[in-house]
Amino acid sequence: MGMNFTAIDFETANRSSASACSVGLVKVRDGRVVDRASWYIRPPFGHDWFSEWNTRIHGIDESHIEDALLWSEQLSDLVGFAGADVFVAHNAGFDMGVITTACAASSMPAPAYDYLCSLQVARKTYSLESYKLPVAAMAAGFEDFRHHDALSDAEACAAIVVHAAKRHGVQTIRELSMATSARIRRIGAPATASALAG
Repeated sequence: MGMNFTAIDFETANRSSASACSVGLVKVRDGRVVDRASWYIRPPFGHDWFSEWNTRIHGIDESHIEDALLWSEQLSDLVGFAGADVFVAHNAGFDMGVITTACAASSMPAPAYDYLCSLQVARKTYSLESYKLPVAAMAAGFEDFRHHDALSDAEACAAIVVHAAKRHGVQTIRELSMATSARIRRIGAPATASALAG
């Protein structure tokens, strides 16, 4: 099997988890990054306004999404990149919540994906004062990245998982889940992901 997964990170336009305005994706095969992708997203209608607070954090505003595809229009690209991989995200409940709520706001079913939280993995792997992404990434040897840039954050997340797997002496995401007691959870209904990808 190997250490295979897709790391994912979203930035949102406002406090609504449906307001995804940027996504970063990093594909890992046998513990090595083999592909990267990122793009801006126009959030679903009603969730497409930018709060000053969020823009201050990630630097994205209305001008960045002028030519971006709507969530409903770009979801197939996201699914096409990830394929049948397990998603990995730092504080994964947030990122998986973005997928499910943005789909709900777009009146479409959420794709079916298993996912693992790198925050939970980090807590069972390192002894740190904080397990926020920059601190956990530094423990994994991944430093000086642009925090709150979706692609950079996805790369940091991937680095944590690969490093943690080596620490625990495991070869797959499911073995890492068992070694750290970080449960693999699931979003979406069965067969949705394959239907979207087709």
